[in-house]
Amino acid sequence: MPRLVLTVIGDDRAGLVSALADVVTAHDGNWEDSQLAELAGKFAGIVVVGVPDARVDELTAALRELDGLLEVTSHPGVAAEAAAGGVADDASAQRLTVDLLGNDRPGIVREVSSVLSRHELSIETMTTGTREAPMAGGLLFEAHVVVRVPADSDTAGLRADLERLATELLVDIAVA
Repeated sequence: MPRLVLTVIGDDRAGLVSALADVVTAHDGNWEDSQLAELAGKFAGIVVVGVPDARVDELTAALRELDGLLEVTSHPGVAAEAAAGGVADDASAQRLTVDLLGNDRPGIVREVSSVLSRHELSIETMTTGTREAPMAGGLLFEAHVVVRVPADSDTAGLRADLERLATELLVDIAVA
């Protein structure tokens, strides 16, 4: 069964997920995976749906009718069987989490992602946010990043590079 990757965005309000799910279900689609969040007054996310071949065009057209409520863009995805056999699902790969906390400033995501890129690691998930510093005032930036690390990667080198970065940025970085 083909899979579609849907990107969605709209003004945050009650009923958005329900409206999207109604359209998917009405076209025999199966909601497989999603990452959705309210960000700065907008509701945004990514949804993976499986849909029968014969219904792909109908579903895509029906999703456009949500415009005004949600802007939905549909992208062809990889079939579940093909995704299961891909490099990203290599059984010998491990997952590492990188947790960061420190004073907010521009460039933190760029710096951390550059280290991961230099080590040829792909980010599987990343969650970031800011919050008020409890005693010092100002904003704290926090990030939780999950990367998939192939068995032949230099994890000691990665940890050393992240520790150097933590010192440069004056942030705490924990790798687990």
